[in-house]
Amino acid sequence: MCLGIPGRVEKVEDNRAKVSFGEVSVAVSLDLLAEPVSAGDYVIVHAGFALERLDEEEAQRTLEMLREISELETR
Repeated sequence: MCLGIPGRVEKVEDNRAKVSFGEVSVAVSLDLLAEPVSAGDYVIVHAGFALERLDEEEAQRTLEMLREISELETR
């Protein structure tokens, strides 16, 4: 099983994007996306590749679920 994490696209240059995960930003390949993305979009990222674009509401729901899981782990 793999886990893709939602991140916010900060900058797009050619087939790469700078994606923010809270306070951390990483360079991500856009080679696997079927549709273009731009700054402000959210993408699911796994192993350095953006796999899918998603809307902000869905990204926020996913991030909230991950926070809840993290809180359960620290109890």
